[in-house]
Amino acid sequence: MPSSDRTEFGAYLRRRRAAMSPADPRGGVRTSRRRVPGLRRQEVSDLAGISVEYYTRLEQGRAPRPSREILASLAQAFGLSDAERAHLFRLGGEAPPEPASPASVIRPGLLRLLRGLDETMPVTVHDGRLDLLARNKAAQELLGTSFGDGPFERNIAYQAFTTDTLARLLGGEGSERFLRAAAAELRIALSRYPDDAYLRSLLAELTATSQSFRDHWEEGEVGASRSAVKRMHHPTQGWARFDIEVLHDPERDHWIMLYTPQEDE
Repeated sequence: MPSSDRTEFGAYLRRRRAAMSPADPRGGVRTSRRRVPGLRRQEVSDLAGISVEYYTRLEQGRAPRPSREILASLAQAFGLSDAERAHLFRLGGEAPPEPASPASVIRPGLLRLLRGLDETMPVTVHDGRLDLLARNKAAQELLGTSFGDGPFERNIAYQAFTTDTLARLLGGEGSERFLRAAAAELRIALSRYPDDAYLRSLLAELTATSQSFRDHWEEGEVGASRSAVKRMHHPTQGWARFDIEVLHDPERDHWIMLYTPQEDE
């Protein structure tokens, strides 16, 4: 890690330490005054499980590049948010750790956006495991997918390889492109969440039950489409083209798909 990075890393540690409030021995927050704000170095080193001498060198920019374990301990000691932890890892010269799984709750503002576009365009939200989390009325009318009670019923890849929805919605050529994309997206999801039991079970289920999935999976494709033009069959309006744009909420790993209709064919 270059010297300038070590300096900035140490400055960040000092700012985080100064922002912390010492705990009262009886619980709560101590109200007595100190000569300097925040915790002492000894208190932070105790929380992180490292020596005060090593922590002091980190703050002063004199320590070797910290390991991922040290960075994780410091993040926990400071009570950092996911974004703050990622920043700490980058300053320490490491790639931020990936979350164990996507968030399961959609932001309230995003849900309001979906409802506000009911009469304008279809909008869906799925997570990084390809599970459909929400859709507005226009999307429900267009996609027309009903879900059962199985564990994978709301998963886009599972729906693609186990139902006939695609043939009705996209036609033969469009269905084949979507199957390729679904397998490639599932591979990305598994690479990001390699220890996710749900994704592992989904992979095992599709491998056991779908020859089409096995064929596409063996191709080994990896990719993610962030924009496209799709010809889709609307149940009441017939065939139409949609400009599809995909937006990402990286903090929760949620993907917002907006289907902007073009002129009907």
